[in-house]
Amino acid sequence: MTLLLVYLFLALAVSFICSIAEATLLSLSTSFLKSKAEAGDKKAVKMIELKGDIDKPLSAILSLNTIAHTVGAAGVGAQAAIVFGEAYFGVVSAVLTLLILVLTEIIPKTLGANYAKDIYGSMASVISAMVVVSYPLVVMSSFLTKRLSKKNVESSTSREEIATLASIGEQEGILGVKENKIIQNVFKLNAVRIDEIHTPRIMMVSADEEMTLREFLKNKEFLHFSRIPVYSDLKDNITGYVLREVAFEYLAEDKFDVQLKDIKRDILFVSEKLNVINTWNKMKEKHEHIAIVVNEYGEVDGLVSMEDIIETLLGFEIIDEKDKIVDLRKYAEERWQNRQKKYAYLAENDV
Repeated sequence: MTLLLVYLFLALAVSFICSIAEATLLSLSTSFLKSKAEAGDKKAVKMIELKGDIDKPLSAILSLNTIAHTVGAAGVGAQAAIVFGEAYFGVVSAVLTLLILVLTEIIPKTLGANYAKDIYGSMASVISAMVVVSYPLVVMSSFLTKRLSKKNVESSTSREEIATLASIGEQEGILGVKENKIIQNVFKLNAVRIDEIHTPRIMMVSADEEMTLREFLKNKEFLHFSRIPVYSDLKDNITGYVLREVAFEYLAEDKFDVQLKDIKRDILFVSEKLNVINTWNKMKEKHEHIAIVVNEYGEVDGLVSMEDIIETLLGFEIIDEKDKIVDLRKYAEERWQNRQKKYAYLAENDV
């Protein structure tokens, strides 16, 4: 009877440890472990190494688990036949199967999945020991898995999965609604063209480069913007832009007759087909805050600013479907009108 209980206990104990180790290993996210490792947790570093070559620890765990089940079942069955007789062999086998299912599969794997972040330190040591103990089996298993596995393994994490995780994070209260929206928008910026968010040409405020600063000052519309595009002869012939602050500096020196063309700066031109990310990078590279958007014929289509791009990222939900472009342009127009109302209100109160 004693030998039967020893076989039973060893089989269940080894299998329990294997199952909880497997669940812990598979439940831990790499991001969690990296955050712990950066804080100086050596156990997290060890667990990252194990997950980095996950075939080896899994081979060790599954090999020991299989051995425990097989040897335990054989030992318990043999001792049960001696103690209880052949007539009870079937009953003992049924009880053993139930115990293995509940005590070495359901319970430990549930514990491992739910408490992985609490027990990963001890499990890192246990799994490492398992790899050493079953090393010959690990080598053989690794050889077979390499033969059977794909040579070109795709990245385990995709953009879609990260976006989904952000949505789940919002549902679980880990992320706020706005935080999730920002993450979703970041992944969609490559698909959004700049002509979907720019200020349309008919809404643009521009000035004739022949205009003097005296005339510039009289037009309060120019005071609403920090950068004003300037044109030569025709409004479609944009030649640069004027910084409002620079204009004020000249005015402070009573240089009222200076023309805008004398203080203008070169302006960046971008294609309407560029996406938001590429436009942002180009504006950063040139150290510019605004750019003129041109169509395929080189005609002025509108104006885009860094503020437009930031608002695209933070301010509203990016639409995927192309048939919604009109809505985005409507949004740009409404935003422009709101700005005008705000600045008009400020101007009235400053008088």
